[in-house]
Amino acid sequence: MLLGNDCPDCGRYSRMEMKNVNKDIMDWLENIVDENNARIERKEWKSKYNSYVVYDYEPFCTDGFEINLTVTSFDESYLHFIKYLYEEKLHMIDYLNSCIV
Repeated sequence: MLLGNDCPDCGRYSRMEMKNVNKDIMDWLENIVDENNARIERKEWKSKYNSYVVYDYEPFCTDGFEINLTVTSFDESYLHFIKYLYEEKLHMIDYLNSCIV
């Protein structure tokens, strides 16, 4: 996950790139982004096996693809908070999975 202040569209926006987002929590993440004064500028499905295969829409079969996002906001603190919520969600899922085993 990268944070930066250089949005190609507008210098006033802060930008965060999220790589290999879990598709099971994608709806949750989209809601969190929307609730925190940010927006998803780019969503792409990139093949794990062929770097040339990249879709800007969800392919018929998503196995073998990773979801990459670019999230922008006027205030970088919103991006830090979204990143924090996302990482905490992943840690909680890992913790709960370890309790099952």
